[in-house]
Amino acid sequence: MVGELNALWGRLIADELAEAGVETAVLAPGSRSTPLTIAFAEHPAIETASHLDERSAAFFALGYAKRTGAPAPLVCTSGTALANFHPAVVEADSARVPMVLLTADRPPELSDSGANQTIDQEKFYGDSVRAYRTLPEPEAADRKLRSLRTTVARAVGTATGVMPGPVHLNVPLRKPLEPNATAESVPKGVPDGALPEEFEGSDRASLADRDGPFVATVRGRAGLSDADCRRIADAVERAERGLIVCGPADDGGLTRAALDSLACSTGFAVLADPLSGHRFGAHDAGVTICGGYDGYLSAIETIPDVVIRFGASPTSKPLRRYLRDSGARQFVVDPAGGWREATFTATDLVVADETRFAVDLADAVDRERGAYANALAAAEDDYWSFVAGSEPPEGAILADAVALAPDPTTLFVSNSMPVRDLDRFGRPRDADVTALGNRGASGIDGITSSALGAGYGTDDSLVLVTGDLAYYHDMNGLLAVSRAGVDATIVCVNNDGGGIFHLLPIEEHETFEEWFRTPHGLEFEHSAALYDLAFARTDDRGEFRERYADSVERDGTQLIEVRTDSGRNHEERRRLERAVVDYLSG
Repeated sequence: MVGELNALWGRLIADELAEAGVETAVLAPGSRSTPLTIAFAEHPAIETASHLDERSAAFFALGYAKRTGAPAPLVCTSGTALANFHPAVVEADSARVPMVLLTADRPPELSDSGANQTIDQEKFYGDSVRAYRTLPEPEAADRKLRSLRTTVARAVGTATGVMPGPVHLNVPLRKPLEPNATAESVPKGVPDGALPEEFEGSDRASLADRDGPFVATVRGRAGLSDADCRRIADAVERAERGLIVCGPADDGGLTRAALDSLACSTGFAVLADPLSGHRFGAHDAGVTICGGYDGYLSAIETIPDVVIRFGASPTSKPLRRYLRDSGARQFVVDPAGGWREATFTATDLVVADETRFAVDLADAVDRERGAYANALAAAEDDYWSFVAGSEPPEGAILADAVALAPDPTTLFVSNSMPVRDLDRFGRPRDADVTALGNRGASGIDGITSSALGAGYGTDDSLVLVTGDLAYYHDMNGLLAVSRAGVDATIVCVNNDGGGIFHLLPIEEHETFEEWFRTPHGLEFEHSAALYDLAFARTDDRGEFRERYADSVERDGTQLIEVRTDSGRNHEERRRLERAVVDYLSG
């Protein structure tokens, strides 16, 4: 009967997740997780993606959730399998990405016994998860069944809550793990096989279907009192130089319409991080969206006196310093009351739903556009006119990737230089370009898998721009191209090492080349052949533009390797920085 109970447990977990809105699950192979794997693989309402590498699987689920806002539950066997989920869990925690982890475990009596593939899985991810539960062991008992369904339903509610993030459910299962009973007619929600006679009725509350999940989570939207809204509105109305800053966004955060309404009513310019969801796409007439500020803020002598901030800390270091040194009153809006302002110069933490706050404040304020917003708009236009066609080699790749992307496109960028070049050279445009990146913990692991997971969750064209070290870190993730059926244009910026270290003082040290830039000398054409990808290599911008434009219109996945010289690239980057300051200051 153990096999039948395990199968029942797996089926009810899958059913409950489906009722909670889950449409996709990501499975890593293993024995102990057999009941879960079979339940998901056979579930009519859940698509499954299979990954051989647990680390890649977890980042694939992360990317899917970033793009869709919905978790793709992860399933793995016991032992080191769940350890390989950990980097993605850290990113999901830091970036507020919904994730549900179902880690199969040995039964409790094998704990601390030396049994094979048995480790301590209790609270394995520590404080990196929003919640942890060990599920009850399979048993034909109504209370346990209700507990199981309630816990799974609550897990989805927590993972997608005000502060989205990972939830870990540990699932102890004992052998036999495979369904081993003959098929026969049984109530819906119960797997084929013999169960105790008292569980054969379909009217049992613990098994019967409900309209939706077993326990529904209903969550309101936090808003401000009229008095608090008026107090902030007064500060905004008194401002002489106001500014709106949108950092990297959580899914379901500030809407485009709410931002436009606030910008119009306040007359403030908007500095939009490329990962904010607001730099690219159509905005109302009269709204100033600034995207080149990373390249020109050092030439702006005027500073703001009031700043309204949404999202996480901006990618741009010049912007973070500009805000730090301004002495402005800074309102940081966060629905979860989290603190995401590492310079510690913000003056007000506003705990409210971002969209509701923006709409309420817009209704309370009516200002004309001021000289400061006009100056930023002029600097924005002058900047893009000046740098067009003169971007450094790696910046040109990101400029072209944005400018030539189809409408719509999901654009995923890796950390280190690509996201910084997107920030500096990704010009705002009206096209529906959704730019994503792993900026929670800002690692370079799992980038390819995250991008392919994002592509799996949308019908948009998918473009990944990644550095060579990030590409090397996650070549295993390329197996998802064929196994999950994802088409992509992958642009690998190959400067043969860690080019970002040129931005640091260590560049002048004698150990720089061997221990920091770390050239690898790898030829990535071989990886394309291994995973059956079309391949092209170039070091010419014109040729890159042609190959890129061709690739984004084609079916299948193409890898375009662009060779650059990191030393020359940074010399040109610095030269352009000085030229921009001289131009705008003159």
